[in-house]
Amino acid sequence: MKKALSIVTTICLAFILSNCNNPNKEAAKKDSNVKTATEGSKSKCLLPLTASDSAKFISTQLQVKGEVENVLSLTVDSLKQMKTVEIDNYQVVCQSATTGKAGKSCKGVLLKDIIYKAKIRQSGHKDPNFYIVARATDGYKAIFSWGELFNNATGENTYVIFEENGMPIKNKGEMVLICKNDIKTGPRQVIWLNSIEVNRVN
Repeated sequence: MKKALSIVTTICLAFILSNCNNPNKEAAKKDSNVKTATEGSKSKCLLPLTASDSAKFISTQLQVKGEVENVLSLTVDSLKQMKTVEIDNYQVVCQSATTGKAGKSCKGVLLKDIIYKAKIRQSGHKDPNFYIVARATDGYKAIFSWGELFNNATGENTYVIFEENGMPIKNKGEMVLICKNDIKTGPRQVIWLNSIEVNRVN
């Protein structure tokens, strides 16, 4: 009986030690965690969108409101009547540094031209105390200061686009905001864009 108990104890001890000190198991667990984190980051920024996904948040109008003299309700046709710009080699770069497969050609309108059209309620040219919120129907938003858009190169690189590679945008809403000037363009890319809000800094 004692001999049998001793054998069982030895087997159990060997099993416990092998699991505690198995570097391959720990490495595999670590690799699994890294893969999950990477896939999670990629999915938030570059996840392909199906028509059914997009249908939940689709917006065909862009509201420009807040501290402006002219509240606007813009469509793709409205944007086409403004000064349009061709944007070459735009690539989404996520916060995790994950990138899209290839650069895109896009067509759109400078965000600052849209805001000029709405006309900020400024007390004078020395009144720059505003920030601009680009908001999507799913609640996602990107924020720009007045100085970024009107006194910085960012203003010449921030667009509301309505075409990608010569085709209307469909699976990300009809209009998307992009900022090509950012090092990581993903965080301030707003798909399903439906409002531009001009707010005064209190």
